Amino acid sequence: MRTQVAQQNAGIDMRRRQMIGLAALGAAALAFGIRGARAAETNGAIAPVQQLGNALVRAMQAGRATPFTQRFAMVAPAIDAAFDLPTILRTSVGPRWATLSADDQAKLEAVFRNYTIASYVANFDSYAGQSLDVSVARTVPGGDQVIDSKLGGTTLSYVMRQTGAGWRAVDILADGSISRVAVQRSDFRSTIAAGGGPALVARLQSKVSDLSGGSLA
Repeated sequence: MRTQVAQQNAGIDMRRRQMIGLAALGAAALAFGIRGARAAETNGAIAPVQQLGNALVRAMQAGRATPFTQRFAMVAPAIDAAFDLPTILRTSVGPRWATLSADDQAKLEAVFRNYTIASYVANFDSYAGQSLDVSVARTVPGGDQVIDSKLGGTTLSYVMRQTGAGWRAVDILADGSISRVAVQRSDFRSTIAAGGGPALVARLQSKVSDLSGGSLA
């Protein structure tokens, strides 16, 4: 009888050890899955910034000897892939966006895209061996990822958000803290307050012309 009880207890202990082992394996697999998901999330947020940096390096290597319009075309696809420009524009304009006509909104989206691309082309226009360094993402409240990118002496941090089209930048931080959206908000809102949507369209068109040396009207 004692032998039979001992065998039964041994069987129970074996089953317990097996259950504990399976639970441990399950927890490890879950933890690995979470880490894998986070790694994929991070890589997904980094990729558009890396591609933008590569496009800027190519434009810099082309230099001012290459027409502005050609360098604009080199950088434009990477800007479109890296930024959620409609969200940045709406956030910069603020509540007045909803009061603008559909025509004014469409014109603003088009000129704001040109303004964003032209700004990058004008500011990254010469190459002297600068290298691109893109850091691992860090998560901020709300689930956004911040990617630090350094190209030569310029450091920009991109606030990346998951959208239906993938990870896109919804803000840029200069020197890690100066929000481009916040700076634009003051400028855009005062312009719209003074002259409505058409005034902001005209202002941005003027900036595009200045940045491109008149090659983009």
